Amino acid sequence: MSFETLGLRAELLRAVSEQGYTTPTPIQQQAIPAVLTGNDLMGGAQTGTGKTAGFTLPLLQRLMEAGKPHGQRQIRALVLTPTRELAAQVADSIATYGKYLPLKSTVIFGGVNINPQIKQLRRGVDILVATPGRLLDHANQKTVDLRHVDILVLDEA
Repeated sequence: MSFETLGLRAELLRAVSEQGYTTPTPIQQQAIPAVLTGNDLMGGAQTGTGKTAGFTLPLLQRLMEAGKPHGQRQIRALVLTPTRELAAQVADSIATYGKYLPLKSTVIFGGVNINPQIKQLRRGVDILVATPGRLLDHANQKTVDLRHVDILVLDEA
């Protein structure tokens, strides 16, 4: 099986190829088709098996297939991670695989100044990667709007 057989967009295949990947891992072979069809999924695999790409690639594809909403960008996908290190890693993965797509993403976590995060959220993003504590901070300050979230990922929940 190749990434091409999974039905991913050309932009995603190009980004995957640039990372040197040609064959999806077992978790990716199972997860990508399930997420592409809109099914809920709970998956587990060892570290280094490509779990993040297993949800990132179909998430990006689904957002592109849904089309761009009219008006300001709204958060349509939310990825919650328990730590800021993992949040940064997931955000990097989204940037790597989505670099040829017109989607915008940002990452929010505690331990840093909240004001740049507020500015980024006000500019509009399609994908938000967050830690729970900082997401609650933004919710309490009413600087994040989750009413348009269609895709929720709980990473390492």
